[in-house]
Amino acid sequence: MSPTQSRPSTPLRSNSTFHHHPSTPSRLKHSHAPGSSSQDDLDSPTFQTPASHLPPPLYSLNSDQRTNPPEPSPGRPSPNPSPLRPRHWRGYSTHSCVQPEGEQCPHGSFSPNIRPSISRSTSSVLDGHHGFGGRYARSPSIEGGPNTALGDPIGDGLFGDGRFFSGNGGAEHGPVQNGKEQGWSGSWSRWWGGNRKDGGDTRMSTTHGIPSKRRMYVSIHPFPSETKPSRPSDSVHPIVRLFEILTYLDRYLVYYFPFLQWITQYRWDFLKGDLIAALTMASFYIPMSLSYASNLGHIPPINGLYSYVFNPLLYAFLGSCPQMVVGPEAAGSLLLGTVVKSSISGGHSGEHDDDMNARIAGVVTGMAGAVIFIAGLTRLGFLDSVLSRPFLRGFISAIGFVIFVDQLIPEMGLVHVAQHVGDVSHGSSLDKIVFLARNAEKAHRLTCAVAFGSFAVIMVCREVKRRLQPRIPSIAYVPDRFMIVVLSAILTAVFRWDRQGLEILGEVKSSTGFPFTFRFPFIPAHMQHVREAMSTSFLIALLGFFESSVAAKSLGGGEGKKDGLQGMSLSANRELVALGVANVVGGCFMALPAFGGYGRSKVNVATGGRTPMSSIILSLITVICILFLLPYFYYLPKAVLSSMISVVAYSLIEEAPHDIYFFFHIQAWHELFLMFLIFLSTMFYSLSLGIALGIGLSLLSVVRHATKPRIQILGKVPGSRDQYENAETSPNPVEFFDGCLIVKIPEPLTFANTGDLKGRLRRLERYGTTTAHPALPRVRDPQHNSNIIFDIHGVTGLDGSGTQVLTEIVEGYVSRGVRVFFCRCPKEGSHVWHLFEASGIVERCGGRRHFVRSVDEALRMAEMESLSDFFERHPGEGGA
Repeated sequence: MSPTQSRPSTPLRSNSTFHHHPSTPSRLKHSHAPGSSSQDDLDSPTFQTPASHLPPPLYSLNSDQRTNPPEPSPGRPSPNPSPLRPRHWRGYSTHSCVQPEGEQCPHGSFSPNIRPSISRSTSSVLDGHHGFGGRYARSPSIEGGPNTALGDPIGDGLFGDGRFFSGNGGAEHGPVQNGKEQGWSGSWSRWWGGNRKDGGDTRMSTTHGIPSKRRMYVSIHPFPSETKPSRPSDSVHPIVRLFEILTYLDRYLVYYFPFLQWITQYRWDFLKGDLIAALTMASFYIPMSLSYASNLGHIPPINGLYSYVFNPLLYAFLGSCPQMVVGPEAAGSLLLGTVVKSSISGGHSGEHDDDMNARIAGVVTGMAGAVIFIAGLTRLGFLDSVLSRPFLRGFISAIGFVIFVDQLIPEMGLVHVAQHVGDVSHGSSLDKIVFLARNAEKAHRLTCAVAFGSFAVIMVCREVKRRLQPRIPSIAYVPDRFMIVVLSAILTAVFRWDRQGLEILGEVKSSTGFPFTFRFPFIPAHMQHVREAMSTSFLIALLGFFESSVAAKSLGGGEGKKDGLQGMSLSANRELVALGVANVVGGCFMALPAFGGYGRSKVNVATGGRTPMSSIILSLITVICILFLLPYFYYLPKAVLSSMISVVAYSLIEEAPHDIYFFFHIQAWHELFLMFLIFLSTMFYSLSLGIALGIGLSLLSVVRHATKPRIQILGKVPGSRDQYENAETSPNPVEFFDGCLIVKIPEPLTFANTGDLKGRLRRLERYGTTTAHPALPRVRDPQHNSNIIFDIHGVTGLDGSGTQVLTEIVEGYVSRGVRVFFCRCPKEGSHVWHLFEASGIVERCGGRRHFVRSVDEALRMAEMESLSDFFERHPGEGGA
């Protein structure tokens, strides 16, 4: 076989047999030897090189030390008392805890002393002299000790004074210097009476910033009977085991209950910022919650306040983002309102049946919380990536448009007219626009003046704040919306605008007559509402978690913040659990669905909030408001609440032009089509149709992307050494080999992406590309496919369906007389290799000799077998 272009002068395969095993901080136990080629940098060999061809051991990077092992340093034990082996030997261990022959390391799965097997001359950061767990490895003479079971830091902290295990049982054993054994300077000396100075655990905790050195190494895993550590008394002390269990549980309790982590770091200087932030958010969002409940959710206004009582409080205890504030959002409230309105239309409740409508709201909120709570327990934190960005932008913009049109009816004082005209309030946005155009002359002038005047003042204040905040940060503290609410209520009470036709909020009270009423939502009497609300609750949960995820990622945890909490890491699954618990509890009190909001959380950060204490204070302020301040909302005009919601609707729409311009600029027509389809279907028909189309098209896109095979045809880069690139995307011309097709499979093979694998391979055989239409005439001659080489370095996973399809492909090639080779294969003993053997792929290909380490080696093997077959068919040619 010869390439269609000139064959490069450099050899195709390196003669070196070294392999490259990367050594990174995440894989410190693996040794490192320089590889010989780019392929070796990526591969783990399937087969061992014969012992006769093994190179001498590499113990140092210096050429003068490659054949001899390093001598032990003075005063230090040999790093490996066993016979020296080559570093690339698989059985070589890099554990540095030296034990007498026949004994095993007692440190368990969390060894405090992992030392790389390299010499001092490398000056590596992994040098055992400053390695993990202290200065020296444990002496072989010391038998057991409580630190065996607990690790040095826990044992030192619990029994540091030696009151339980004192004596000289191990104090003498230390490094040998000048012919004398020195006392141990590591943390074992706390047990055995040695010197504590420069203890290994103290150095570790100081170097790596671990606040409590007791939690550095904790393992609760039971020790096997043959490796169970022993103290001089041959049993682990009960207090030691109890403390180990408590420490183990404490680690998990702190992780899943972040309140225990951040409350220990709370300082009094945080309180000022948290208090100001809570007061600012209360002035903004408590009136907003009344608007969401009454105008969007169609439930009593007080149920909107419940969302700021329970949800922020519970999230402060369970959430992993310290500065995110949880509360009701316009989209979720509107979706909840659609369920309430459909229940009213179906005759299950009445327009003024506040108690039943509140119960329906509790069912929707509780179901949304249960959905994401179960998703968190089952570790489905990736769900925020299921919905595409165009769907979310189109859907959120459509929700903003729907909200804006809905609020025009109460802002113009046409609520009573709409009730008499027909079912306009339950119609589409287009129906409402037509209604407004036909009845504009019937609008109430005072209501229009109050509503549009409040809207204009809020928008002006919003723009002024946006422009001045970079120069005057304190302007963010100005509670403009709270001032508008207070001023409008005072003016209405003084001038009695309510008697002139301006609708007011009136008495704000619970539908049961008590401030807080517990009603469990999942009871048999509510099953009909559960069936109606299932799909809407799922969408509320998905949208809420997506917005919470965006807000949490933008704010971050406590990493790298000098003036905030430290050590709090974000976790999507813990966020799901926290939001789920908060909404399930909120549903029991018939609250609106509440999730993390980006705008609300940015207000919290801008006004000084640095810890979850601001959420707790916000909850307390809302409780005070419910118990003592509700009578003061009596004269609050509903038109002002509608105008505040219209501002929120505008903010949902205003980001759409930027996304439309971006997708248009990059000519992403598919995304633009999806965005406009969802927007128009929601606008002209209903919100439910937009939801169905958006979710359906997004899921179809995900499935289409997941099921499409990504196989590639490879060609050799001219003049390179074992370097092959995708022939379709390579910017430079590549070499092809006569009689050989090189195919790369860059992904795991599962049932999802192997359905069309045969068809894609057939296109490669016929046309040399997977994008050609199958109706076109054949381009590649069949003789060019007499050898098939599969580069399966990317096949890191394989399931039963993928194995079956691959077996059928190999059988088809073999039955046609095509030789099949696999290169860059998984390691022997791996799951993929086991499936290859069990399915018969290895045997059908021709045995293990057809599984090689590189493409060059496969090419040489194919050429040798081709020549062998030729001479077998033409025996006289061999002696010519």
